[in-house]
Amino acid sequence: MYNENFMGINGFFWFTGLVEDRQDPLKAGRVKVRIVGSHTADKIKLPTSELPWCLVMLPVTASGVSGIGQSATGLLEGSWVFGFYRDGVFKQEPCILGSLPGRPTQGSNSSQGFFDPNGVYPKYINEPDVNRLAVNNGEKPHPSLATDAANRITSIQAYNSAWEQPNSSYAAVYPFNHVYESESGHIVEFDDTKDHERIHIRHRSGTSIELRPNGDQLTVIRGNSYLIIDQDNKVYIQGNSDVTVQGNANVKAGSDANVLAQNINMITTGDLNMNIGGKLNITAGSLTENIAGETNLTYEGDLHTNIKADTYTNKAAGGTDYASTATRESGTITE
Repeated sequence: MYNENFMGINGFFWFTGLVEDRQDPLKAGRVKVRIVGSHTADKIKLPTSELPWCLVMLPVTASGVSGIGQSATGLLEGSWVFGFYRDGVFKQEPCILGSLPGRPTQGSNSSQGFFDPNGVYPKYINEPDVNRLAVNNGEKPHPSLATDAANRITSIQAYNSAWEQPNSSYAAVYPFNHVYESESGHIVEFDDTKDHERIHIRHRSGTSIELRPNGDQLTVIRGNSYLIIDQDNKVYIQGNSDVTVQGNANVKAGSDANVLAQNINMITTGDLNMNIGGKLNITAGSLTENIAGETNLTYEGDLHTNIKADTYTNKAAGGTDYASTATRESGTITE
């Protein structure tokens, strides 16, 4: 059936314009656009509130149904857009196909049309709207680079050595770094720069995960960390592991705690306290104790010592030989 109002039959009319409002009362992703050639820049004659609501077309990676896929909320006041009229010559149903990045030469003028009415965007003048992390201009670096460098931690003391947080592996070359930055400053980078390939996810607070060019992973948490696992957790480390805790380190096991190692070394600059609710069983090839200070042993029950080889006790002058009262299964006690 022929219908002259059907889109594509009655002509295709395009437009460019600037977004001045995104507070859609229907929360459907629509924006108000001041359209070049159709609307005046005079906000007294045509205030932002009188501009038409424009639909926003999504890519095929978003369903546009029931919120599945990405939302249609990426445009900002101050975004230049390109689109068409669904109703052709009547021009009452504008639809946005995409945004148009440029190179702003002046800041916002909220009193005039075709500018961000909030006076926020553009943030940078005389430089492209492409993200600074994608451009990598050494004279105009992205603010996050300086912040992360200033907060880098060095001289971390481990058990018998020291180490430091690696420097960022950022070395992007345009146009190979693909960047997404949210309005508040969250960042996602997929950098395909040759020999510097990396993936970087950064929260505006500085908490980040960086998958580095050689396969290393650098995780920085600018706050608390919580890990909840419903079932088993297995960790396999082929190299060494260093853990440094500036505060207390607490470990609680609901059942057995087992440690298997070639050697175990324990160094404490303070006391060593052990509270054992059950038995204490020690099986060793040899036992050496060097105690510089006083030793106090309190037994609420009987003490039975079975010595199957010779025991040598060096008793200080005036000391009491308690070793001679031990029950001997075999062997001798020699002072």
